[in-house]
Amino acid sequence: MLTENRTVKQERAGRRRWFEDDELELIVWYQAAGEMEGFQICYGPPDDGRALTWWPGVGFAHSRVDAGEATPFKNETPVLEPDGKIPWREVTALFRDHSARLEAPLRDFVLGKLSEGGRKAESR
Repeated sequence: MLTENRTVKQERAGRRRWFEDDELELIVWYQAAGEMEGFQICYGPPDDGRALTWWPGVGFAHSRVDAGEATPFKNETPVLEPDGKIPWREVTALFRDHSARLEAPLRDFVLGKLSEGGRKAESR
């Protein structure tokens, strides 16, 4: 189950919350006024991870996570690279299975956006 990491370094412009477990991470960005600004769900194995990011007015972006670690002697920054089709059902089921402990408004918001994105993709 997702649990919140309460030692997240905060950014100047707003606030960030980070939830994680063995299979999933959820990062949520808030505006300074407290409104949710966007979120990112990271999933998949460490060597082949994916990130699904949502921003208002932009929608979803699906990315492959390039860990940047070519050698144990360098600590390179991970980079998000565009990835193809979003596996809506897989990501939604994974989030639903791991998010039971989140507060209802946050969980419902993310599930609503995932549902909306999946419906839009199916109608194309």
